[in-house]
Amino acid sequence: MIYLERLNTKSDLLGASASVLCFVHCLATPFLFMAHAALGSEHDAAHPVWWGALDLLFLSIAFLAVFWSAQKTAKTWMKYALWICWGLLALVVLNEKLKWFPLFEAAIYFPTLSLIFLHFYNRQYCQCKDETCCTTT
Repeated sequence: MIYLERLNTKSDLLGASASVLCFVHCLATPFLFMAHAALGSEHDAAHPVWWGALDLLFLSIAFLAVFWSAQKTAKTWMKYALWICWGLLALVVLNEKLKWFPLFEAAIYFPTLSLIFLHFYNRQYCQCKDETCCTTT
């Protein structure tokens, strides 16, 4: 329980870190697939299951970070911005998995970079100085 409380106070660092790792993961994917194809592997050209599971892991961590950051931010607009960006990220990731509609590959970069920026901004400028400024939900 104490560990979760510490994560709660560090949610913007957790969110920014998870978003950076997600961004690197998204950037590396095409290069890894090209390298895999160049090796002439006889296996399926699709990515390994564990590599695709990282998308869902990053999305889950981002959800927790947004949840905690939105509870502790002093700015109302920041709550909406964090949830909108997470929703867009979830939509892109789930669309990639379930193939609902065609979407260009770079669509994932906007919500990911936005979450990185918003978590850093929230950590720097939107933190409560005392308990009276934060909403409790």
